[in-house]
Amino acid sequence: MANEPNQFCDEIHIEQLEVFARIGVPEEERSKPQRLTVNISFWAGQQACDLEDKIDQTVNYSAVAEETRTFVRDQSVSLIETLTDRLATHLLKTFPVQKVAVEVRKFALQDAKYVSASVTRTARVG
Repeated sequence: MANEPNQFCDEIHIEQLEVFARIGVPEEERSKPQRLTVNISFWAGQQACDLEDKIDQTVNYSAVAEETRTFVRDQSVSLIETLTDRLATHLLKTFPVQKVAVEVRKFALQDAKYVSASVTRTARVG
């Protein structure tokens, strides 16, 4: 194993991206978009030293953020787990990344800072 290349190279992380979605179990909760935050980590498969300081050699995190905002805005789901899974799957299909970790935070409980769901997905090879 010591001679195997690192399957997941350098990580890019987006912390607390503010998004809005129609989410919740009761219909009245989904009646208007509510504020969520999203944390995203992704591994594009290249090490930073191989990028030659060129944006076209990596995954543009601004594009990931914008795609996340658009995707989440267009969702209407009951469960935070569903949204988190769908977003991770969508990002894997949309961008040339090997692995993605997504955490979605919802501010639904008055006596808790937030409730969150997290998933990690890898691209299928072959």
